Amino acid sequence: MDYVWLKALHVASVLIFTGGLFVQSFGVAAGKRGQAATVDLVSRWDKSVTMPGMLVAWLSGAAVAMSGGWFSNPWLWAKLALVVALSGVHGVQAGRLLRLRHGEVSDDVERPFRAPVTVAVLLAVIAVLAVTKPF
Repeated sequence: MDYVWLKALHVASVLIFTGGLFVQSFGVAAGKRGQAATVDLVSRWDKSVTMPGMLVAWLSGAAVAMSGGWFSNPWLWAKLALVVALSGVHGVQAGRLLRLRHGEVSDDVERPFRAPVTVAVLLAVIAVLAVTKPF
């Protein structure tokens, strides 16, 4: 696949994945307010759109990094560590949505979780690393 198209696929899938992370946050907040229909809708969206977006982002990102020969560069490893954290946020929120979908409200769900802020900060740092390749 041409490098430019591969990079475009990566950017598009990242946008889908990260948009889904913000939707997940909305779903968790709705679940805390007892809005089961919203939790169900967001949970289905997560499985059909956000999760595939994350997988395509990982695969296309690895392909872009291989094409660029960047695996020996420290900035890429710093970026990958943050992407792992972002994927972890997805996992935490997906678990909360699943518990809410099954009617379980526990301290884990009630405890404040600053997912939207965490996602925004991680995305900003990832973008800076990807664009500037500082080290």
